[in-house]
Amino acid sequence: MVSKDLPFNKEDILKIIKNYPTPFHIYDEKAILENARKMKAAFREVPGFKEFFAVKALPNPFILKILKHEGFGADCSSLPELILAEKAGITGEDIMFSSNDTPLEEFVKAKELGAYINLDDISHIDYLEKYAGLPEIVCFRYNPGPMKKGNPIIGKPEEAKYGFTKDQLFEGYRILRDKGVKRFGMHTMVASNELKPDYFVETARILFELIVEISKELNITFEFVNLGGGIGIPYRPDEEPVSFEAIAKGVKEAYEATITENELYPLKVFMECGRVITGPYGYLISQVRHLKHTYKDYVGMDSCMANLMRPGIYGAYHHITVLGKEKETPVRKYDVTGSLCENNDKFAIDRKLPEIEIGDILVIHDTGAHGHAMGFNYNGKLRSAELLLREDGSVVQIRRAETIEDYFTTLDFETLKSFR
Repeated sequence: MVSKDLPFNKEDILKIIKNYPTPFHIYDEKAILENARKMKAAFREVPGFKEFFAVKALPNPFILKILKHEGFGADCSSLPELILAEKAGITGEDIMFSSNDTPLEEFVKAKELGAYINLDDISHIDYLEKYAGLPEIVCFRYNPGPMKKGNPIIGKPEEAKYGFTKDQLFEGYRILRDKGVKRFGMHTMVASNELKPDYFVETARILFELIVEISKELNITFEFVNLGGGIGIPYRPDEEPVSFEAIAKGVKEAYEATITENELYPLKVFMECGRVITGPYGYLISQVRHLKHTYKDYVGMDSCMANLMRPGIYGAYHHITVLGKEKETPVRKYDVTGSLCENNDKFAIDRKLPEIEIGDILVIHDTGAHGHAMGFNYNGKLRSAELLLREDGSVVQIRRAETIEDYFTTLDFETLKSFR
């Protein structure tokens, strides 16, 4: 069972609110660093291991810079994410660029930065060569199809829009070899929020065996394999965190049985986790604005689905703590809601909580990945600030809250005056 303790108390948050009104996301730097170091220690015996943090999970340059100092790279999938990595001082082969339906300018920027370019389709070989030129090292994303059991979030691999088939991998690497490319990588990503360590070990085994097969048939050498990400986190208090040690041990054993046995080492092993690195160490802080009692009891928050959309679109569970009432017994079932004009704008449904009062401060746990990042402006909602709780206990704003002026900034009101 995982602890849902907090790195702050009600008094701490009340002090923060004086400068930064709710709602806001706040991230625990100390816990993120400890977790990053734990991962590195677990994988230290896996050859050439490197973690490329999935920028999409928490796209903030302050977070990227913290992880850069721990030796992490950046996994990017768009031009803004490439620029975020660059501004955080992450360049060259510390960037893994994986995208799909990719526009030219993104390939050009990735090549300019010297990033690893991971192609999603065999047709992208000619596209990349024609418009940007082939880089020194090229990676392909493999979709194992029915060979790999689907994950509930990503779904069945054979129904996913991503990646090469096995036959296309052989053809793609053959094309690159014949065009004079000497350096190669392989990648896959077939899981999201997966809590079973064996799932990732099996993925490694499949890729290692495929690399052996392709290397021998095409007489090429692979420099790295990227096992993807998708390691889940225990959103519910009764769930257990995934063991980095268990994954690392299984990957190392699979590596020795295939790569080492076939004398294909040194093959570097990469991962591109996001959620498991920062997810448990972010919190959405929000105050109770209204209480409503009709057919059900509703807690109306000053935040909404625009601040955290996972519960609304996935029915995802996020634990909730009522600050100052941590030791009180949950006595009433509530739907915890936002103000969006959509009935799925709910953080929790029939959640047992202590008796709630207007003004109570609620902490929604595990928002450090795919929380603020998935925000939107529908209904004219404005995205909240992001704060960082530093190791020394101080707090710094790492993204200000949006304003109404921000919302209107792309509209041309001058032209509107003469428009009819």
